[in-house]
Amino acid sequence: MASTADRVRELVNSNLEVDGKSVSVGDDLNVSLTSLGVSSVDIVSFGRLANEEFGLSLTVEDCANIATLQELVDRIDG
Repeated sequence: MASTADRVRELVNSNLEVDGKSVSVGDDLNVSLTSLGVSSVDIVSFGRLANEEFGLSLTVEDCANIATLQELVDRIDG
């Protein structure tokens, strides 16, 4: 079974785009989606995907306050 980090990385890489190009996240998850150019609307949509994938209940505010993808992984595994 894939690790949570791998699953989050795949969720980002498969579902998010910036300027019509797929977002690509490497091994380092200490990046924010905004630093990758993802819009706030797309971040909220990604939060909904994460809710479905991991059984979470992230709110819009949670999506805005999660600083990095690693923080999201830690929250899922927490």
